[in-house]
Amino acid sequence: MPAQIIDGKRIAQQCRQRIAERVARWTAETSVRPHLAAVLVGDDPASAVYVRNKRRACEQVGIRSSLHSLDAATTTERLLELIDRLNADADVHGILVQLPLPSQIDTQRVLDAVHPLKDVDAFHPENVGLLAQGRPRYLPCTPHGILQLLRHCELPTAGRHAVILGRSDIVGKPAALLLLQKGEFGDATVTVCHSRTRDVATITRQADLLIAAIGRPRFVTVEMVRPGAVVIDVGINRVDGQLVGDVDFEAVREVASAITPVPGGVGPMTVTMLLHNTLQAAQTLAGQRTAGPP
Repeated sequence: MPAQIIDGKRIAQQCRQRIAERVARWTAETSVRPHLAAVLVGDDPASAVYVRNKRRACEQVGIRSSLHSLDAATTTERLLELIDRLNADADVHGILVQLPLPSQIDTQRVLDAVHPLKDVDAFHPENVGLLAQGRPRYLPCTPHGILQLLRHCELPTAGRHAVILGRSDIVGKPAALLLLQKGEFGDATVTVCHSRTRDVATITRQADLLIAAIGRPRFVTVEMVRPGAVVIDVGINRVDGQLVGDVDFEAVREVASAITPVPGGVGPMTVTMLLHNTLQAAQTLAGQRTAGPP
């Protein structure tokens, strides 16, 4: 039987409706409108589209969004000056630095400079450390979006073997940390595969939950998937003008029990979790923390 298709667009819309209600209630009670400041450096078309989509999503749920654009020749020091101003601006609750940055910029210095209370991407070392200790301030957007997809589809992780393809700081590592946490949609046994892993297919065939996040189009073939596994495809690749994931979707859906499509799977949830974190940041900076699960 073909796999259940995990509809990220539908689930994201449901989550955004709840976030919009919470934003409206928070704004009515405090007269404070959550504010996300986006920073875009250069003229990369894909980055511009991503930022535009994030800003549109903010407006849809009642979050204020501002854009700070710098030219492609911007230096690290100039970008850090902007980050300092946004950190000091009490009207700004969340700061989003769109990646990737131009090659001349020290990306790590920039991400480290964002105030940890305004770090809605959860990239700052303080927030990563809190996550590793099991007491996160904000959850990283894409891994959190994955867990919300599993929660809404009632696909438990406790006691399951989760295999993650990719060890990036944005997806692979934080996803492993979240799945290892005690509690609902944690308690998994986690294996992380990467470019130096030997015989990857043998490992992926052991997975109850397979998360592909390596940026290689259709890398995961049907032979790499255990029948009945849940497959989460984080990849976004353009092949012959078409968006495809890291999973050979049409073949793998015939053996998996559930699978995310590309597009329309994880992507909408990533943006939704950014909205959730921005509301949490506004509440945290106000000395309150009332936002529940998305």
